[in-house]
Amino acid sequence: MQASDRFNINSQLEHLQAKYVGTGHADLNRFEWAVNIQRDSYASYIGHYPMLAYFSVAENESVGRERYNFMQKMLLPCGLPPEREDD
Repeated sequence: MQASDRFNINSQLEHLQAKYVGTGHADLNRFEWAVNIQRDSYASYIGHYPMLAYFSVAENESVGRERYNFMQKMLLPCGLPPEREDD
């Protein structure tokens, strides 16, 4: 692998990270990454009706109630953020 190939791959990765939030970046901590994954999952469940219907049947709830529950879970999908250490 040449230096120009490495530069090209890194520039493509930086472009993807700037364009799509879920791909992460170097300063992203574990909690923020987990929150992104959970929110993407809930948004996908809400956006795809067959998946939403599957969850509603599995939990014996109406589709509207299940959609509401998923939207509520999107607020704090992984609980409160951990305390940060100020250096």
